[in-house]
Amino acid sequence: MTRYDAANLRSTLTTLFAENGASPEVAETTARILVEGDLLGHHTHGVKLANGYLKDLKAGHACGDHERLEIHQNSPVAALFDGHYLLGPYLVQRALDHCREAASAFGIGMVSLKRSHHIACLAAYLQPLVEANLIPLILTSDPAVASVAPYGGLDRVYTPNPLAIGIPGREQPLLIDVSMSTITNGTVGKTRAAGDKLDHPAILTGHGEVSDDPEDYFASPEGSILPLGELAFGHKGFALGLMVEALTSALSGFGRKDSPEGWGASVMVMVIDPARFGGTEAFLDETDHVAKRCLASRPRDPDKPVRMPGQSGMARRQDALANGISLPTDVIDAMRDAVADSSLAGTTPFG
Repeated sequence: MTRYDAANLRSTLTTLFAENGASPEVAETTARILVEGDLLGHHTHGVKLANGYLKDLKAGHACGDHERLEIHQNSPVAALFDGHYLLGPYLVQRALDHCREAASAFGIGMVSLKRSHHIACLAAYLQPLVEANLIPLILTSDPAVASVAPYGGLDRVYTPNPLAIGIPGREQPLLIDVSMSTITNGTVGKTRAAGDKLDHPAILTGHGEVSDDPEDYFASPEGSILPLGELAFGHKGFALGLMVEALTSALSGFGRKDSPEGWGASVMVMVIDPARFGGTEAFLDETDHVAKRCLASRPRDPDKPVRMPGQSGMARRQDALANGISLPTDVIDAMRDAVADSSLAGTTPFG
């Protein structure tokens, strides 16, 4: 499989975004976050997204001008960002920087972000803050999309509503990125495009039956993605999904009630500094202790020992930085489409 250099990918994407109206800081930040998603192995939420972002920039459904961002500082630790559909990676990074500054002075910073464009891979934002012994937390929903039905219902209401959190540790920092649904919208689309079945029955058909066929999601009556916990314990995933809805759209004052259209996100970002609470060293002592206990736990399958959240992603990242990123065929095709309409046509590995 062909491997692609991360720095070259970042440079290519930065040029593509800049040629389509993104200011330098927006173009560079968005390119960096997309490539970071692929470094961690999250190919559905990495470079593949670039073509869609570029199409939205061209159509005016996304914004690339960083000056459009409105920041309403409501207290030393709380702020509301109105993104006006700026590219999401730039907005989330600005929100994290804002929260980090507040956390350095007050122990915590929090931003509620409304009217963001798509924000890519949540895990891609975590590592720099974790390495500084800070705790970043990101929650997001898309008020223009409905793909998950409430537990006990058949009609789609909300999105997979992921959350990500970075937990510092001396030996094994944790990068957690999980949805409040069994699978993501991207997984459904990717599996359908490949003509495959899902790894397990994660779809609820419009008739109330579980299915591993992504076509049932698009059937009539339409299906939905099961909440985390599926039919047996889906009430828990449903409750967590509603929590994310409240802390993203409701907290920002803009959501499903406003009937937005197009690719977008409501986001909540928080940064916590353990030094302002029980102390950084005490925090690391505890997280290291728990991580060691987990890793020492007797494996149910000897060939599959306990793996901490983010452990495999960080290993993939290290390998990809050293040897290049292995991109799936659909990601390569998306990049070829993006490059074909740019000044880079014929000058990159993508044509």
